[in-house]
Amino acid sequence: MARRTITVHHVRAVLRGAERAGVDTVPLLQAAQIPPLLLGDDRARVTAPQFARLFRELYRATEDEFLGLGSSPSRPGTFAMMCYATLGCHDLGAAMERGVTFYGLFPGGPDLALTRTDDGVVFTVRNDLDQDFFLAECLVIIWHRLCSWLIGRRIELRWADFGHPPPPHKDEYEELFGCPVRFGAERTGAGLAPHWLAAPLVRDEDALAAMLRRAPFDLLSRREYGTTVAEQVRRALAVALRDSPRLPSLGEIAARLAVSPATLRRRLTQESTSYQRLKDAVRRDAAIAGLAEGREPIARIAARLGFSEDTAFHRAFRRWTGTTPGAYRAQAPGGRERTGADGADAPDAAGAGSPPRAAGADTPGQRS
Repeated sequence: MARRTITVHHVRAVLRGAERAGVDTVPLLQAAQIPPLLLGDDRARVTAPQFARLFRELYRATEDEFLGLGSSPSRPGTFAMMCYATLGCHDLGAAMERGVTFYGLFPGGPDLALTRTDDGVVFTVRNDLDQDFFLAECLVIIWHRLCSWLIGRRIELRWADFGHPPPPHKDEYEELFGCPVRFGAERTGAGLAPHWLAAPLVRDEDALAAMLRRAPFDLLSRREYGTTVAEQVRRALAVALRDSPRLPSLGEIAARLAVSPATLRRRLTQESTSYQRLKDAVRRDAAIAGLAEGREPIARIAARLGFSEDTAFHRAFRRWTGTTPGAYRAQAPGGRERTGADGADAPDAAGAGSPPRAAGADTPGQRS
């Protein structure tokens, strides 16, 4: 099943600390199998495994859990000790308080705060840690996912605020956090209902050791513990695409979720997405994964993703990423498309002068 792809804006941001320290990042990108030229295209995306490899390469190069993005380094093992310190708490509220206190012991560490109000709880992070605000965003995500992991249930956030202007990829944030998102706020943080603080912790040291072997990227990438409706739909579409190029209709997905099509459509709208956007995202991520990680001919990828014509696939891929499938594969390590009738890269049928298609619109020649 294809996992979510990651915008090139996050790739650029995660490199910033190493670049500031004078580290040559080209070998790190190559080790992660990310073409360095990809960083010049604002619409480019990388696969989750590529980003995870880059994260690990940067971790080794910087010897800093904050990857050089913070005002001072965080020595390897700090996050693990914080997790072990929270594990003995009787409930989530105590665990969060202990985690905030733990990081407060380190000069130059992240400025975290947990504030209890009459109607909710606010977790905040100082939002001036790095010029791309990537570290502050990651800390909000990691704390949310870690807290969900500790209690074995996905915590529903009420809102997520960011104290910086909206980035070019702002439309992805509501799906990422599963709640309303606001930029240009007075603080960076997230709000949750107060009853979550009373939830008991359900993890032991063996489970923690297993989680830490994959941290922090596993926490950044996982979608866990009772998901949003959009994530349930996305997962159903990804599973279906693995077995057949024909994706189920909205009505078929609604039946699987035991709701009416109108209810499903309304819930997706409430989560700032749509059935068509989710279909596009699933096909886009599967296409990028196929091009980046395998030698499957482009024509075969197109057919597997439900495109009856190669030219329709090329138009859709250009709309998703700003480039053609052949150009994307050519940039990948060792990646020139095989020639021949079963795998030749079709010409760029969209053409430089073709009008752009509306985002989310079905492409002619694509099966539903």
